[in-house]
Amino acid sequence: MARVKRGVTSHAKHKKTLKAAKGFYGRRKNTIRTAKAAVDRSMQYATRDRKAKKRTFRALWIQRLNAAVREHGLTYSRFIDGLAKAGVTVDRKVLSQLAIEQPEAFAAIVAQAKSALPQAA
Repeated sequence: MARVKRGVTSHAKHKKTLKAAKGFYGRRKNTIRTAKAAVDRSMQYATRDRKAKKRTFRALWIQRLNAAVREHGLTYSRFIDGLAKAGVTVDRKVLSQLAIEQPEAFAAIVAQAKSALPQAA
């Protein structure tokens, strides 16, 4: 049986890893052994941070909504409670964009939420 030389495939693998390590600092970008470890770790971070990014943005939308709603005399939690009782199903991302880009429309939604809340509180 003929001998199989694997230089082409290993070179391609190395090239792929080094391309993924582009922009890394020091030897991590051009030495295959350190680049491979760095790329593996960076892929773990990327997977973890795709989930974290969703949490971070949700927190940002909530902060923006809280600030916008307080101008209308409500707190965030009372606003969300009012929306639920009024049957308004708009997510926080869209509400946040409305508060920034269309304050009149947001004010109308806040008025709806306020009217659905009991007046005792």
